[in-house]
Amino acid sequence: MFNKKYFFGLLTVLALSFLLVACGGEEEDTGSDTEGDDTASSDITPETWRFVTEEVSGQVQYEYAAEFAARMAEKTDGAITVEPYEFGGLGSETDQTELLQQGGVEMAVMSPGFTGGMVKEGQLFALQFLFPDSVETTQEILETSEALNTDLRERYEEYNISPLAFWTEGAMQWTSSSPLETPEDFEGFKMRTQESPLILESYRAYGAEPTAMSWSELYTALDNGTVEGQENPIFFIGDASFNEVQDYMTISNHNNYVAMTTVNTDWYNGLDDNVKQIVDETVEEMQEWVFDEQASQNEEFLETIKNDTDNPTEVVELTEEQRDAFRELAVPVREFYRNEVSEVDGAILDKLEEEIEAAQ
Repeated sequence: MFNKKYFFGLLTVLALSFLLVACGGEEEDTGSDTEGDDTASSDITPETWRFVTEEVSGQVQYEYAAEFAARMAEKTDGAITVEPYEFGGLGSETDQTELLQQGGVEMAVMSPGFTGGMVKEGQLFALQFLFPDSVETTQEILETSEALNTDLRERYEEYNISPLAFWTEGAMQWTSSSPLETPEDFEGFKMRTQESPLILESYRAYGAEPTAMSWSELYTALDNGTVEGQENPIFFIGDASFNEVQDYMTISNHNNYVAMTTVNTDWYNGLDDNVKQIVDETVEEMQEWVFDEQASQNEEFLETIKNDTDNPTEVVELTEEQRDAFRELAVPVREFYRNEVSEVDGAILDKLEEEIEAAQ
């Protein structure tokens, strides 16, 4: 039914609108930062990206993906939705790598140790006592190294994976069913490792019997004695409750757990330039954030493990003399890497060693 009152009211609103636009025309010509941002956001096509990790909610990798998602949503006014996936939701570590290669997911946090059979050069992260004892210095090297961010990245891109950043989740420690204080303690010791020939070789150098295994199987394997020990940063040991089924934790700082923020290369190269710039900027910002996150979690879980009276774990800190005994056996493994693993005669490792020496 026609309503005169409504009709004249509508005319009044329209007239006022035209008047306001006319009065504001001059101001509109000057433009504003806010208006420019809205225009930029409107240029971004709404998309949803899948971001898989090798850890679960609360652990460093998953929290990294969640924080990245929040920042991307804020910067694009919600146009880009990033969905973090906990480990296991899309298969094993190897399954996730294949998904990323094939474009089944767009992004992944992955550990080079699980890609060692594919990208041979990436196994260099398994070399013990390679990086400085200082986790801060190690993080600086990971961020600035040409050997890693250019040379190693190119090797991954041959497999349609682009590492956008390398970062540490903290120093690696050993847990075990018996004390691990000297290389002799590793004789015949059943050690769980990642899927990396070089990690296996590193523990054979100590006399251990290493076994590659997904971490999803590890708690049960430690509990029933299938394996006797494992290595991980402290936060992961505590959050995965490995200390419940291990009697000892050795503060050895024999390595750093390095993670990579990776993307499917074809997908990444196909992004609009403005979106790619936001991704790159956010990845760079996240470097400081994730360093603080891992430091906080490692400190917190060290205290948790020390004070767990229900599952007492003896925490042993190696002396420098004890660490030197392990280092003496670990350094020759670098020649095994150069001669038996590397496809470029160790060139990337050589450059990285020079960068590490310059940074100390």
